[in-house]
Amino acid sequence: MQGSPHRVSEVMTRAVVAVGREAPFKDIVERMKQWKVSALPVVEGDGRVIGVVSEADLLPKEEFRDDDPDRFTQRRRLSDLAKAGALTAAELMSTPAVSVRADATLAEAARIMALRHVKRLPVVTAEGLLDGVVSRGDLLKVFLRPDNDLADEIRRDVVDPLFPAPVEPVHITVTEGVATLTGRVPDAARIPLAVRLVRGVEGVVRVDCRLTGARA
Repeated sequence: MQGSPHRVSEVMTRAVVAVGREAPFKDIVERMKQWKVSALPVVEGDGRVIGVVSEADLLPKEEFRDDDPDRFTQRRRLSDLAKAGALTAAELMSTPAVSVRADATLAEAARIMALRHVKRLPVVTAEGLLDGVVSRGDLLKVFLRPDNDLADEIRRDVVDPLFPAPVEPVHITVTEGVATLTGRVPDAARIPLAVRLVRGVEGVVRVDCRLTGARA
């Protein structure tokens, strides 16, 4: 990975298992178990994503197996009760699918996951065709970047452009993702911006800024 921000295309899984709209309930469960995933895209035709079946869509069948819900529950859980009697992916899936494009940033994908309360997102092309899948675990891969790569990026993209003529060399160290900046710079007003930009380098866990302005 070179430079920030990183894109979904850099971390997504391209070998994706999906199901058709007529896939039966049991086959869906078996595929989830086989591939160790919590959700499957539902596709039709040439691979256009039309929905997603998740574990949450499957659980009502077990939840209401021996239950006779009262009227209040029937009104409140109408969708879940319908899924409890569903037999195919088309009846089970959540639609339209919550998806993301390959050129989206990791921050954008993380925001979608958080807002829509999902663990995985189908990655689709401009035409809506399945291109891959990105999971929460994939988004965390940036935190596996080597410390020296982070230090190089901070030097190249933040320190050198902001402080081209420092009073003394700006020292950058990164240990376990924690970036420490020390030194004196000619324009102290730029220090808060530097901190914000370093914090935005994907893979940085925390910023310890010890930069000071030049003495008058």
